[in-house]
Amino acid sequence: MSKEGMAATQTGRSSALASSSLFADLRLLFKGPVLIANALPVFAGFWMALYFTGTTFMENLDLFFFTFFGGTLVMGGALVINNWYDVDIDTIMDRTKNRPTVTGHFSLKAVLTLGIVLSILGFIFLAFTTIDAVVYGLIGWVTYVIMYTMWTKRKYTLNTVVGSISGAVTPLIGWTAVDPGFHFVPIVMALLLFIFQMPHTFAIAMKKWREYKAANVAMLPVVHGFGITKRLMVVYIASLLPLPFFLSMLGTTFVVIATVINIGWLVLSIYGFFTKDDMKWAHINFLYSVNYITIMFLMMIIATI
Repeated sequence: MSKEGMAATQTGRSSALASSSLFADLRLLFKGPVLIANALPVFAGFWMALYFTGTTFMENLDLFFFTFFGGTLVMGGALVINNWYDVDIDTIMDRTKNRPTVTGHFSLKAVLTLGIVLSILGFIFLAFTTIDAVVYGLIGWVTYVIMYTMWTKRKYTLNTVVGSISGAVTPLIGWTAVDPGFHFVPIVMALLLFIFQMPHTFAIAMKKWREYKAANVAMLPVVHGFGITKRLMVVYIASLLPLPFFLSMLGTTFVVIATVINIGWLVLSIYGFFTKDDMKWAHINFLYSVNYITIMFLMMIIATI
């Protein structure tokens, strides 16, 4: 191969590596899995509202565009600002030490600017839907950025409760873009998300309790231990059991599968009182919770197709 060819090959490889690194940094900055997990309920709420109001998706493509991308931008902006604010504790924790705010790949000023711009753009998009969708988006943003990130996360074990509110409003954003939210279906969807986030977050906190302790983050397992955390996980998971029955109009198949999944998670949580390997048990709970919420919302969508 000629020198020119070798140089071109090396340049191509460097560009590919740079692109890959940029993508990885952006994925960490936007907390990719978290953003996707929050975008799905927005879509599900929108879809369910169309179903229960007897309108079609194709008739509301423009509304869906403003709702979905507006909601996603608001959530993305909040997550980016969270990365900017938490850079000090992210530097200490192994699970967050590769974020571009920690590595210095992105300047903190640029990250804060990006978070603010994305948030503003998101609210502008939502403004083309309904005032209700804007209000729920604002509730989610304020709860996550101000009340969770900047106030309770480092000081109070109730940080998980506060943080769960921001996630719970996501289906309400989608629903209220189509129809007022005074309907029990979006309320049940919001309750499902709120309750689910408690044992889900507790499982993460148990897995990473040493890191949270080193960073002085007031997570429940750090402050009060694993025993009370396990008991509360059982309480919250048991609270999920009645919810599928409020969605019986989605069909018997949905109710049966959802109930089986709920019982399976409850059994797994109770097993935590007998296990000798808390870390493995917490990890299994985390994996179960991630699949749980994905399956539940996908089943809602499938049941209404």
